[in-house]
Amino acid sequence: MSESLPPTVFYMLEKNVGHRVLVIVDPQYGYEGVLTAVTHDPPGIWLSNADAVILRSTIAQPFPQVVSKENRSEIFVNVRNIQRLEVVHKSK
Repeated sequence: MSESLPPTVFYMLEKNVGHRVLVIVDPQYGYEGVLTAVTHDPPGIWLSNADAVILRSTIAQPFPQVVSKENRSEIFVNVRNIQRLEVVHKSK
């Protein structure tokens, strides 16, 4: 059996339940949606109103930007596959 994840990972995820997040699973691919649940076994997160997103970066803009979205409704992402998770703040 593999080692368990530190409880601080789950605490960080659980405090963001209800927020819109961008989950990067690959340098060019990820998901954006509302974090609705965090599970410990298997370790993962559930997103609702989710979109699969394609990310691109350039020399001029080294931080990846979302260039396209495709509706996926609800999705489960294993925590071990997440490279980065960002809380998306709506601009006013």
